Amino acid sequence: MDSPLNDGLLREGVDLIGSELTLEELVLAARERYKWMPFCVVEEWVILDAILTEDELAKVAAAGCQPMFLFAHKVVHDEQQRFEPGDWVRSTIARTFNEGYLFETRNTVYLLKGPGQRKSSSLQGIFSIF
Repeated sequence: MDSPLNDGLLREGVDLIGSELTLEELVLAARERYKWMPFCVVEEWVILDAILTEDELAKVAAAGCQPMFLFAHKVVHDEQQRFEPGDWVRSTIARTFNEGYLFETRNTVYLLKGPGQRKSSSLQGIFSIF
């Protein structure tokens, strides 16, 4: 039987590329687009698509969300200093994912820098991450 970790992070995924801007350019671009939303720049990231039932998907959509979460092995810069550089982070459920590097939750915009992956996982697998 697979462990929850095998159900998510250790499973094969699709390689993606986030922003290739410098940290300074990325921060400026984020501030222009998101005037009041706090942001967090991350590297070594994985977008986890939650495997849900039709009823669960309907509830997620009704809440204005998308069934995906972000896990990043490395925080580069957190505007609100909730995380130290080098820390890991797992997001709450996504509201939007735009332009291949803007992962927005209800309270944070995660700026995905450099290479990452996208994988599917059960909710148990997602919530068992650390």
